[in-house]
Amino acid sequence: MPAATKKKATAEEILAAAVGAVPGGSARPGQQAMVQAIEKAIKDREHLLVQAGTGTGKSLGYLTPALLVDGPVVVSTATLALQNQLVEHDLPRLAQAVEPVLGRRPTFAVLKGRHHYLCTAKLEHADEEAPTDTLFDSAPKTGQWLGEAGKLGKQIQRVRAWSEKTQTGDRDELTPGVDETAWRQVSMPARDCVGAARCPYGAECFAEASRVRAREADIVVTNHSLLAVDMLADRHIVPPHKLLVVDEAHELADRVSSAAQAELTPEAVERAGRRARTMIPPSAAEQMAAAADALTVGLADVPAGRLTNGLPEQLLLAVTQLEAATRSGLTAIGDVKSDDPDPVGKQQAKAVLDELSSTSQRLLEENAFDVAWVEKSDLGNGRRALVVAPLSVAGTLADNLYSDRTVVVTSATLTLGGRFDTVARSLGLPAATPGPEGTPASGDGWTSLDVGSPFDYPKQGILYVASHLPRPAMSGLPQAAGDELLKLVEALGGRTLGLFSSRKAALQAAELLRTKTDLPILLQGDETLPILVRKFREDKASCLFGVMSLWQGVDVPGDACQLVVIDRLPFPRPDEPLAAARSAAVDATGGSGFASVSVPIAAVRLAQGVGRLIRSTGDKGVVAVLDSRLETARGYGAFLRRSLPPFWYTTRQEVAIGALNRLAGS
Repeated sequence: MPAATKKKATAEEILAAAVGAVPGGSARPGQQAMVQAIEKAIKDREHLLVQAGTGTGKSLGYLTPALLVDGPVVVSTATLALQNQLVEHDLPRLAQAVEPVLGRRPTFAVLKGRHHYLCTAKLEHADEEAPTDTLFDSAPKTGQWLGEAGKLGKQIQRVRAWSEKTQTGDRDELTPGVDETAWRQVSMPARDCVGAARCPYGAECFAEASRVRAREADIVVTNHSLLAVDMLADRHIVPPHKLLVVDEAHELADRVSSAAQAELTPEAVERAGRRARTMIPPSAAEQMAAAADALTVGLADVPAGRLTNGLPEQLLLAVTQLEAATRSGLTAIGDVKSDDPDPVGKQQAKAVLDELSSTSQRLLEENAFDVAWVEKSDLGNGRRALVVAPLSVAGTLADNLYSDRTVVVTSATLTLGGRFDTVARSLGLPAATPGPEGTPASGDGWTSLDVGSPFDYPKQGILYVASHLPRPAMSGLPQAAGDELLKLVEALGGRTLGLFSSRKAALQAAELLRTKTDLPILLQGDETLPILVRKFREDKASCLFGVMSLWQGVDVPGDACQLVVIDRLPFPRPDEPLAAARSAAVDATGGSGFASVSVPIAAVRLAQGVGRLIRSTGDKGVVAVLDSRLETARGYGAFLRRSLPPFWYTTRQEVAIGALNRLAGS
């Protein structure tokens, strides 16, 4: 008799094995629903939006059905923290747990941008390039040069020693790391690379090796930035696949917008001129220098902000000069050939000129679908740039994200105002089709599912809105809001994460608490964020105050964080060029730019901030919003509240203070 055919493992069996390997793991209804929905989406070749609240275990929810897909499955994340969690913890544990069920050990690989990997060709010439690049790129004072050069040389020596041992060339594996200046000397941006076939070191290229590993793996973990570049490059970077999972999907549109953004700076023009000077005619080199000078003058004269009436005369002159100079230089360089004396150097020179040329042409076209603005740093480093970005990336996503694969989009914050419609539109999906009350939103080729959260939000947390406070007007922390903050923090005795709308407000809050209390106050910027979060977690009397990066980047379960304070609703600032341009475009068609653009942005940010409070089933606490508009604003106040987890809601100060007193006593 022929041998019995081994039964193929089911998603339920894989999930059971995976959950059993997690310490204290147990079946979660939301996780099971997610697995079933993804299986159905793959079978029906339909795209899926899944909102999975904190604690759902969504990683296993999408990795489980992924293991049953033929060929690589790509998982894209927005943050390095989640990428590391998947690669260093979730996937190794999953692979070991499901091996008996699958009859083989699943494989996985990480795919990063080319510049994350050591370039052997660049390393070979790093010592030659270091003085030139460091002297002009960083522009240190003359007295600093020898010390800076010595520090740079030591770092490159350490990289050289590491290069003889590393198997991957991945920068994240270099411990201790090196600074950006040193890494630029030994890495190669994708635009500068001649390709393995034309590079003398192609056979030992770490970046190419990472792509080979990705093509052979069951699960490929990448990031939204590289996924965006892949879409804009006709999908030639990420290996072919049938299933794409976009985790932290609320970040995707912004990452695509950033990838499609370009800029001109005087420093970049000067660097390009120096890099290409031996390969272009003297007249073109002189044009490049003149264009850099003109750009410097133009950026000094034009105030920061969106350019609503085309390029001002000074900038128009500079960009026109630059376009002509780069076009002349590119013609002189010609094609890069494998038998060129220095194909790597020639490709680098050609790449930087080509990028400047393309950006110049894009700015001169003044396309109605682009937004241009002048950017000036407020950090004191003197950075000035002329920037151009797409007004919307929904069309780009519609054209490039969904074809020839099933896409699963997931996040803890996909429903705004209780609906998927807004996020679906921003991701380029067709409009939702009206259906019966209570049914999941769906449209042509996609459907949605909210699997909820295992947390009992009404019992674990209170959302307190200080509706008695005046509507916030000026920047910074108003006195009334400061007094309210002080009462709340004193009632609990620390354990407070303060999320502020501006650096000024965070600084004022820290000064107030340091003056009025003896509590340890940690302020973002005083030390690195990981150190601040560790101190906050370890000292139960401490408070941590900061700005936007804290709204998503802090995970402190337990009683170390029992009060989250938000000073005002996180609407985009009026001087944010892209948000302002998108609002103006909606207004011009008779709609409300504020409702269509600003409110959804605030909803996502607010949900992310509020989500810092409850991180496990045992957590308890209070979210306090010191902006009365969340209660009093007609229309958008209720919309924003519906975008948040269902905490027990109150506007009474004594209720919030009483709850904090009880938490302090326990």
